[in-house]
Amino acid sequence: MTSRRLFLKRCLAGCGAAVLGAEAFDEFVLGGRESGLGVGFRNDAPEALDGFSRPAAYAEGHGALVRCTLCPHGCLLGENDRGFCRTRVVKDGRLQTVAYGNLCSAALDPIEKKPLFHYLPRTPILSVAMGGCNLRCLNCQNWEISQSPPHEVARTEALPEDLVGLASERGIGAIAYTYSEPLTWFEYVRDTAAHAREKGIKNVLVSAGYVNERPLRELCRSLDAVTLDVKAFSEARYRELSGGRLKPVLRALEVFREERVWTEVSFLMVPGHSDGAAEIAGFARWVAQNLGAGIPFHILRFHPRHRLRHLPSTPVGDMETARERCLDAGLRFVYLGNVPGHDANHTRCPRDGRLLIERQGYEVKRIDLQQGRCPCGEPIDGVFS
Repeated sequence: MTSRRLFLKRCLAGCGAAVLGAEAFDEFVLGGRESGLGVGFRNDAPEALDGFSRPAAYAEGHGALVRCTLCPHGCLLGENDRGFCRTRVVKDGRLQTVAYGNLCSAALDPIEKKPLFHYLPRTPILSVAMGGCNLRCLNCQNWEISQSPPHEVARTEALPEDLVGLASERGIGAIAYTYSEPLTWFEYVRDTAAHAREKGIKNVLVSAGYVNERPLRELCRSLDAVTLDVKAFSEARYRELSGGRLKPVLRALEVFREERVWTEVSFLMVPGHSDGAAEIAGFARWVAQNLGAGIPFHILRFHPRHRLRHLPSTPVGDMETARERCLDAGLRFVYLGNVPGHDANHTRCPRDGRLLIERQGYEVKRIDLQQGRCPCGEPIDGVFS
């Protein structure tokens, strides 16, 4: 026989769905909210929470429902619903994260792989990930984990103190939160980064930057560097490629600058979608004007992945043209990623063209900098020691 408690919970979930239906219709069809539809997955929460769950930050009551305010989707969830990111659920009327220490991936990488070219070259970095993402990128190269809830991928327990302790014991000076979308495991990143900073370990975020300003500013207190992947420089193409909006991402870039977190930007040239030289140059101009001409800008070569396997790889000639346009737009350092052996993998002095950092793949062969300057005296933006 169904218990009274379970019966009441099911009735409440049903009422929530009815309320949600009306509100979602207003938001999505009538345009009530700029973020569009943020409704997540109905009745998809686990039956019971496990040791990888914690109360979620950034949530507010919304009648019989809960609104997640971590990211611009603003998911409106009822009892036993799961957020669009797959990492946040409602249990007993409270928003919970189910991505807290259940790592699906951990590896020791060169920091250049993030990519970070102007932040502590040659530094080995401990890279970790959990399942989940708040975007739906058609070209995602890690879709097996990013588009899965944390409990459906491999899980290895590593709570913040365990991960930081491991890095400290092995003399690893930096941790990267990467591979999927670390902002969807916000609580774990926040707690781990704070603990790592206390131990003198650097924190690097590899992200698409789809987050609201308040949680981002909180996270910035413990972040040292970020590499942010911008999907497109038009609202229509951004939504087409990723299911999100461009405006919050640009604001995130401005917040990183304001909070003095070292920032590098990447832009994937997807043929037929985000490969227009004029669009990329427009973004480069925005970066130069709003973040600074010395921000490293990584133009990345697309290779067929996920839902775009029918497309060709980006022609290198198109990338070279886009790079010239970005330099003309005012940027000092523009790199071509996923093109091994290309001269645009190296760092050269903007004044005299001298080779300052020579790279072969992710390996740094030599560095010719003197206290962050070219031997000619020209300052090179970055953190090099």
